[in-house]
Amino acid sequence: MKIKQYYLIYIMTGLLGLQACHDKLDVNQKSAITADAMWADEGDAVAAMYGIYNEMRSSFSDGYAFWGEYRSGLWGGGLATNATYSDPFTNQLTSTHTHANWKNLYTTINDCNLILKYTPDISFANEVDKNKVLANALFVRAFCYYWIGRIWGDAPVLLNGFESGGQEDLYPSRDPADRVFDQVGIDLETANSLMPESVTDRDLASKAAINLLQADYYLWMAKVRGGGMEALNMAKQVVDAVLSNSNYALMSDFSSVFSSELNQEIVFAWSYVMDEYTGGYPADYLVPLQYISTQYIENPIKVGSHQQWIFLTNAYKSFLSENEDDQRTNVSFETFFDAPKDATFQWINKYAGSWQNQTRVFDADIVVYRYADALLMSAEIENALDNSPLAIERLNAVAERAYGTADFYSAALSPDQIDREILNERKREFVAEGKIWWDLIRFGVVFDEVPSLVGRENEQNILLWPVHNTSINTNPNIIQTPGY
Repeated sequence: MKIKQYYLIYIMTGLLGLQACHDKLDVNQKSAITADAMWADEGDAVAAMYGIYNEMRSSFSDGYAFWGEYRSGLWGGGLATNATYSDPFTNQLTSTHTHANWKNLYTTINDCNLILKYTPDISFANEVDKNKVLANALFVRAFCYYWIGRIWGDAPVLLNGFESGGQEDLYPSRDPADRVFDQVGIDLETANSLMPESVTDRDLASKAAINLLQADYYLWMAKVRGGGMEALNMAKQVVDAVLSNSNYALMSDFSSVFSSELNQEIVFAWSYVMDEYTGGYPADYLVPLQYISTQYIENPIKVGSHQQWIFLTNAYKSFLSENEDDQRTNVSFETFFDAPKDATFQWINKYAGSWQNQTRVFDADIVVYRYADALLMSAEIENALDNSPLAIERLNAVAERAYGTADFYSAALSPDQIDREILNERKREFVAEGKIWWDLIRFGVVFDEVPSLVGRENEQNILLWPVHNTSINTNPNIIQTPGY
C-alpha cells in the first residue's frame, strides 16, 4: 500500500472539504474526491487513520497547555505577555478567547465519525488491521470528547460523519455533560474490545494507551462526577493492566524520557517529524535569539524564534527546586546569567526540539501518557480504595527515580497526607505536560491553590470555559455556558 500517497490525498481532502464543525456543521465536499472514491479500499481507511492523528495534533498544539495548565496559578508572563495568556492566568475568560473555540476538536471528531461510518464496509486482507483502524478512531473520538466534557461541560455529541451542507442535524444543541462523558466511556470500551493485543504503537492507540485514557476517565468520573466505588474499581482494573504490561517501564534517567523518543516509558505521544510542525505551545518557553549573547546560544541557553510569552511563576520554580537531589528540576526548567547582557534568562528543556542550521525545529514528541502517569494514577486510586500501603509503594517508585532514595515516603502517612504527596509529585513530574489543572480539580483543591480562584467557589461554571462567539453566532441552537 502507498500509505504516504493516500495520507496526502486524505489531508488535502480534509483541508479542501471539511469546514469547521462548529460553523453550523456545514461540511461541504469541495474536493473532487467523492465519498465513494475516498473509501474504496483498505489503504483509504489506513490513510484516514493517520489523518485523524494529524488533525488531533493540530487541535491540541496550543490548546493542550491552555486547557490543561495555564489556569492553575503556576504560570505567568515570560519576557513579555498579552491577554491571550494573562486572561487564563487570572481565570478571567471571555467568549472571544482563541481557545474558547471548539472548532478543531469537532473537525477531528467528524473525521473519526467518517472512519467509523465507512471502514466497516471495506474489505481488509486481515481483520486485525480493520479492527486497529476502528479502535484508533474510537480512541481519538473518546479523547476529544473527554477534553470537551471537562472544558465546556454541556456540548453536542455528534456520532455521524458530516460531508455535505444538505445533511440533517447541522444545527446541534449542547447535550448534557453526562451524555458527553457517557459517550467517552462507550467509545473506550468498544475501542478496547477491538484493539488487537499485538499492537504496541506509541504514537497511535494501543491497548495500553486506551487503558490509561480509561484510568484517567474513570478517576475523573469517580472523584469529580460522583461515580464512586464502581468507577474507582474500573480505574484500578485498567491501570493495573498497564502496570503489568512488560512493554512499559520507568526510564532510569528522567531526562531520557524526553530525549529518546517513543522509549519504554512512553505509552502514548503525539509524534512529530521535522517538516510537519513548526510551533505549538513549547515554542513559547524558549528565549528569543536576539536577546542573548552569541556565545550562549545553545550553550547553554535554548533559543527560539519568537517572544517568550509565558513561564513558570517564581513560587512554582521554588517549589520545583526544593530538593536539590531531584533530577527533574533542570529538565523542567533551567536558568543562566548572561553577564554581557546583565540579564538572567530561563527556559524549559522539555519539548525544545532540535537546533539545526541556526534554526529551532520543534520536532520533539509531545508525551500524553507515560508509565510514571500510570504509577501515580494507581497511587491515587489505591489510596481512594483505602489501600495505603500499595499507594505509597506506587508513589515511592516515582520518587526513587526522582531523588535516588528508596522508600522516600514513609509508610506512616495518613490517607490525606498520601493524597497531598501524590499531587505534589504530579506537579514536579508533569511540568508542561497538560495535566496539572485537571489534577487540582480532581483532588478538590483548585479553589484553595489557585490564587485567582480563591473565594470564587459560588461563581457559576467558573471551572468551565465559555463557548466562542463564532459558534453561537453561526448556530442558533448553541447557548453560552451559563455564568458567562
